[in-house]
Order: sequence, then C-alpha cells, then structure tokens
Amino acid sequence: MTLNRQIAAGVALALIAAVAQADPWQGKGEAGAVWASGNTDSSSINLKLAMTKVVDEWKHALDMSYLRASSNGDTSANKFVGGWQSNYNFSARTFAFGALRYEHDEFSGFDYQASASTGLGYKFYDTDTVKFSGQAGVGYRRIKDGVTDETSSDAIFVAGLDYEYKVTATTKLVDKFHMETGSNNTLLTNFAGVEVKMSDKLALAAGYDVTQNADPPPGKKKTDTVTTLNLVYAF
Repeated sequence: MTLNRQIAAGVALALIAAVAQADPWQGKGEAGAVWASGNTDSSSINLKLAMTKVVDEWKHALDMSYLRASSNGDTSANKFVGGWQSNYNFSARTFAFGALRYEHDEFSGFDYQASASTGLGYKFYDTDTVKFSGQAGVGYRRIKDGVTDETSSDAIFVAGLDYEYKVTATTKLVDKFHMETGSNNTLLTNFAGVEVKMSDKLALAAGYDVTQNADPPPGKKKTDTVTTLNLVYAF
C-alpha cells in the first residue's frame, strides 16, 4: 500500500473510531458552485468540511476541501486537501499534537504531498472574541512528482498559526497559516476569510487561499491562489 493510501486510510479509520464515540461532532460544511454556458461553457465547484470533537483533554479535528474547475471541457483546477489533527491539552494554554495531511493538486506539478507530524502548541488568546494559537514540530513527508512520477521522502519541520476574531455577533474573521519545510520542498499555505451568519445554521463565507511551493517541478509556477464564495451550513 502506498503512503498516500496509508494516510488516507488512517484518516478514515480515525474518523470512524471517533464518530463511534457517544459525544457528538460539531462542524460545518461549505459549498460554492458556478456554471456558465453560451459563448463559453465553464463550471467550478468547491466543497469544504470541518469537524471537531472534544473528549476530556483531547480535541480531534478533521478538515477536507475539494476544488474543481473547467472551461470548454478542459479542466483547469482539480485539488483535494485532507487533514486530521488530535490535540492533547496539558493545560488551558499548552497542548501536544499529532497530525496527518494529504494534498493532491493536479496542476501544482506534484501528484501528491503526504505528511505525518507531531509537536507542541500554545494558545496565546482563547476568549469569546479572539482565538489565536501557534504550533511547531517535526515530521516525515513523501512527495510524488507529477511530471517524472518519481517519489521522494524527507524529514520536515512544521509550523502553523490559527487566528479567529469575532467582529460582531454575526461576523468573524479567520486566518490559518501552515508550513512544511524539508530538503525536497517548502510548502506554505494561508487562508484568510470572513464569515457572516444569516441564522443559527446558515452563513455566507468569502475566502482567499494562497499555496506556495518553493521548489515545484520544472515548468510549474510557485504560487497558486483561489478566491471562494460559499454557503455554509453548521451542525
């Protein structure tokens, strides 16, 4: 079994095990789609799912996103990102984490980038208005070059920042940064967004997503950006 399949299977098994517990999950699903026809036939769809569950000192989180776009029958974007992270709280502010991440991006030049990591984190602010935390650690990553079909592995340093600011009772700003750096590539991602609630269950969300690979395969650009406008359902 290849490493990407192992990581995907690990995420699935962890999700099944956690769902089997009595305590409910909390989270949200997002969807946005555009279709156009006439002189140009085009379509795009983006889906997101974020789920969290707290069990005693543990917090489990699952995040998945999918983006696909085409124009006149030619696919211009096809990207899936999935991640699982479990945190163990030593105190109100400090925690240890273990994380799995898998990314497939047909147009980045990499067939996939899959990683497993562990480390420590700290909550700088954790109030009803502001939440801001950081984490850092080490891990292992496997990359498959989509141009040459060659695979490579390296040890990595990982870091992340997670920020949320509640502007009003119905509006919040979010920013999430992630970094993986090793001998084969440095991956940087940052998502900045705003979410406006329309009801207890429904909201509108706009976001700007930046992904940068410092050492992509020849002929591929280092930076990709995506702007989204989604309908959000909370559960």
